[in-house]
Amino acid sequence: MTSQLDRPARFGHPGLDGAAAHCVALEETLVRLRTTQLPLLTAWGATLADRLPTGSRLLAAGNGGSAAQAQHLTAELVGRYQEERPAYSAISLHAETSSLTAIGNDYGFDELFARQVAAHGRPGDVLVTMSTSGTSRNLLRAAEVARDLGVTVWAMTGPRPNPLAAAADAALCVEADRTATVQEAHLVALHLICAAFDASLTPRRLSA
Repeated sequence: MTSQLDRPARFGHPGLDGAAAHCVALEETLVRLRTTQLPLLTAWGATLADRLPTGSRLLAAGNGGSAAQAQHLTAELVGRYQEERPAYSAISLHAETSSLTAIGNDYGFDELFARQVAAHGRPGDVLVTMSTSGTSRNLLRAAEVARDLGVTVWAMTGPRPNPLAAAADAALCVEADRTATVQEAHLVALHLICAAFDASLTPRRLSA
């Protein structure tokens, strides 16, 4: 985490201490996630279950805390979430340190992920971009390159409106006024994606 979202506190809780207010804000955010976003997350998991077993891959990227979240997602797919299953291709672009530093040195910070998407992305792949602000220029450039290649772009961000959500094919936008709360909701969301992925794979394994 690097900064608070540049937004007024719409979900503040006067009278509560910091820890209690944090917990209440997270509870309210997760209720909104459950009541409004579950169909989207289920659909994302099902889409990955359609594509990854046929050779497509998931590319993921973020900055700072969002980089850790994106790497968590790829680890769940290459390893496993809960049920035993085959490994599937998922790459965290920010974890490719030699490529990252070479690209940053030669092309600039804005091209960190776009250059890697150009190298790895194929039609049918999915790029997941994670940003609490939705304004990270390097993720916007990655989304632009991905769309040109026929790669599906999903964004996980903080509140709408933001440029990254607008640039994506679909977006999960967490309505919360603190960076920490957005990132915590993103962690829950990526676990829900993985659960939906595994659930969608199960009938295919049984019919195989």
